Amino acid sequence: MNRVMMRLNKYIAECGAASRRGADELIEQARVTVNNKLVVELGYQVNEETDDIRLDGEKLKLESKVYYLLNKPKGTVTTTKDEKGRKTVNDIIKTNLKIFPVGRLDYNTTGVLLITNDGEFSNKMTHPKNKIPRVYLTKLDNDLSAADKTKLSRGIILDGKKSKFTNMSFPETNNYRKVLVTTVEGRNHFVKRMFGSLGYFVKDLDRVSFGSFDTENLKKGEYREIPLKELKTFYKKYKN
Repeated sequence: MNRVMMRLNKYIAECGAASRRGADELIEQARVTVNNKLVVELGYQVNEETDDIRLDGEKLKLESKVYYLLNKPKGTVTTTKDEKGRKTVNDIIKTNLKIFPVGRLDYNTTGVLLITNDGEFSNKMTHPKNKIPRVYLTKLDNDLSAADKTKLSRGIILDGKKSKFTNMSFPETNNYRKVLVTTVEGRNHFVKRMFGSLGYFVKDLDRVSFGSFDTENLKKGEYREIPLKELKTFYKKYKN
């Protein structure tokens, strides 16, 4: 019995070629064909058993899902490939499957980075409506004043809308340059731009956790596969 028809972007995501939003970009870039026909319609429906679906001429097929947690080191690019020849996070993970990072971390930002071939999982982690918390340890160029801490907690205007950290604390006594911040925002450079709007420069940025995933027992550059039990715990905790 044939599987229920699904959107093309979902199929591409389930094949591990990109996240759901990344799949939309691939379609818009006219890189996807269905039964030898170029498709640029985002809502196009396909059947995974009967349709011949290709990306850049290479046939896509569903593969078993894998999930990795990398403690991203500095000096790595959060992409599947880099036109400048720089080391990517995918160069670190040893697998023959097509995988992609869930969201992005800057070149010199470290910490929790999830890598998978499950587009639905990626969408769950990154879609703004799900409000999955991200915790960062920041190192500033100057002490954070109490007044500015209050502003960042209550909210400032960034990108034309009110933006804030949902939690802020100082993990070290009498050290007001290291600040632990929690946000549900996934906007580019959000943490750096929040501090930057008040005149601070973020010298170091490390993502301590993303949802229920953290880098405990992982050194920089190390990674581990996420077991099914841990994934179930995540989905149970973040049901929305």
